[in-house]
Amino acid sequence: MATTTATAATSGTATQTKINNARTSMASNQETFLKLLTTQLKNQDPLSPTDTTQMTQQITQMTGVEQQLVTNDLLTALVGMNEGGLTNALGMMDKQVTAETEKSVLKNGQATWSYNQSRAGTSVKIEVLDQYGKTVATVLPEDMTKGDHSFTWNGKDSSSGVQQPNGGAYTLRVTALDAESSKIATSSKGRIEGIVTAVTNENGVNMVTIGTTKVPVDAVIGVTNPPAA
Repeated sequence: MATTTATAATSGTATQTKINNARTSMASNQETFLKLLTTQLKNQDPLSPTDTTQMTQQITQMTGVEQQLVTNDLLTALVGMNEGGLTNALGMMDKQVTAETEKSVLKNGQATWSYNQSRAGTSVKIEVLDQYGKTVATVLPEDMTKGDHSFTWNGKDSSSGVQQPNGGAYTLRVTALDAESSKIATSSKGRIEGIVTAVTNENGVNMVTIGTTKVPVDAVIGVTNPPAA
């Protein structure tokens, strides 16, 4: 899936590059033509004016080429939506999928992430953020070593102890510091599992909706038939 989509994206990028180069060349040639036309009109012999028929034909040809470039842009967009993209994504409809993304959905009172710490620290703070960027839980893990770690949130608000409802999407923020209070580079990702309920293309990016959460098609790492009812 990821390989197919990446190949289509590479092909679409190469095509778009050629179109952009052609448009740049077209703009340059058009500017040069207009300068020559202006100079020619300024210096024409009043007793023998320049025949405008040929110039009109050249302008018409340039306009036709520019319209073709616009058409090529539209075709490129359609190719990106169909080759390895939206067409393949439609095959995920009503399927059980697993996606790796920055978000993790609270399910059965739990949400899980993995995170990487580039080097050992002396202070690490983990924050769970809701869809509005508000911190709902804060944890100070004991393991502050370098490398990969996993974190499971119990779904409870740290300030009130109230269990949050299932289905909400949350993100993780990890802040790690060393002995000099310098920040340590970290990265995190969560997993979302559920049934695909919609497939869309938004701003050129093919998206699938898992439950109520939208994720890029490239984020999907597994597809299976839904469990029997």
